[in-house]
Amino acid sequence: MAAARAATGTGARRVVSLVPSLTEAVAVTAPGLLVGATDWCTHPVGLDVVRVGGTKNPDIAAVIALRPDLVVANEEENREPDLAALRAAGVEVLVTEVRDLDQAFAELERMLVTGCGLTAPLWLDEARESWAAVPPPYGGGRKAVVPIWRRPWMVLGGDTFAGDLLARLGVHNVYGDLAERYPRIPLDRLRASGADLVVLPDEPYRFTADDGPEAFPGMPAALVDGRHLTWYGPSLVRAPAALRAALR
Repeated sequence: MAAARAATGTGARRVVSLVPSLTEAVAVTAPGLLVGATDWCTHPVGLDVVRVGGTKNPDIAAVIALRPDLVVANEEENREPDLAALRAAGVEVLVTEVRDLDQAFAELERMLVTGCGLTAPLWLDEARESWAAVPPPYGGGRKAVVPIWRRPWMVLGGDTFAGDLLARLGVHNVYGDLAERYPRIPLDRLRASGADLVVLPDEPYRFTADDGPEAFPGMPAALVDGRHLTWYGPSLVRAPAALRAALR
């Protein structure tokens, strides 16, 4: 997977990312541009930048001290008071909104090209091609519940990026019509939802073979890599193949 980049002459030179997906996108596209990231930014592996706390509780003073030209954030993952504090300190903040795959592609290009002043990377084209090659869902598909947390149980609801990816792969989220994006649903209702599959990602809650499937006796469980299901960045290139393999 290539990661070509070129500065336009007017782009950022020092970027701080407050979102793991965006961190990977910037770091893969333009090594050296990123100077700060959250503690949860695990990719690319071996990323060596200053850590500035969590997505929900960044160290604002530490971010400002890095003298960024641009901070990249997301309307869901980051809190508006933190972003407002950065703006008040004179820091430019670019906030993305990602609710489906098409919007993810558009926002990644906006961040990298308009925000950072880079040329669109080759991996973004490859990601578009990978998803364009996914055949349209045939028939009714599988019906799934998609927990993202337990104690209490929370699931994917409506208007989510992960839900859109699953739908493109022929998996219907039984709670996808709810207005609430991440509703709390009691376990007995999840079991009685009519789903024939439970999809268990390893983030934000780390579901494993020993922690999650046992709560849904008699229902097939698909353990999926949360990075392929919920991240919007270079992981989108391999996500269709990885998710289809896990969902079989």
